[in-house]
Amino acid sequence: MSDNNETIDSPAEADDNVQVNLEELVRTLETGQRRERQHAATAVYGIALEDPQKLVEHIDVFIDALNRPEAQTRWEILETLTILVDYDSRGCFKALPEAETSLFDEESGPVRLGAMRFLCKLGATTANRSEKVWPLIDEAIQCYHGDLEFNDMLVALIEFSKGKLSPDVKKSFADRMNFDAQNARGTLKKRAITIMQNLS
Repeated sequence: MSDNNETIDSPAEADDNVQVNLEELVRTLETGQRRERQHAATAVYGIALEDPQKLVEHIDVFIDALNRPEAQTRWEILETLTILVDYDSRGCFKALPEAETSLFDEESGPVRLGAMRFLCKLGATTANRSEKVWPLIDEAIQCYHGDLEFNDMLVALIEFSKGKLSPDVKKSFADRMNFDAQNARGTLKKRAITIMQNLS
């Protein structure tokens, strides 16, 4: 039997509750224990998928969270920042040093993949940013070519190839992918050809 005295939050009260919960998640990312941070990162990523604008003011906290030791926190925050590039690319650009460290993480494939997705999304926003991120992306292509996560990295690279790249980056990117477009097989060949077509 339902309780006739049950109260329902107004839209304004519901928004306040969401904001309070978000502030708690942010504090947890800053000061919580490992498992607490992991749960907070998962929740923050969920918010990013549903209502990313609520997170923009906390970008600096998310960047700091990329320095946490556990992989799950870092890759979920990288995925969050990738979404937030569309809302504050300048703020997200400050994550470049941490993203570089994550891109060459020696232990976690998801962290490396998350960093590649972030850098590709960020670098596609302006020609100048494409030049800043390209040396990292180029090195990663060489390092991880043939690795388990490389096919997923290629999806991010395809999106990067559609972006506002400088002429020098376009040429260097095309040179890097030309061998696979000519000689690879299967999915790798198809995706390399797509990249070449986007850059032409």
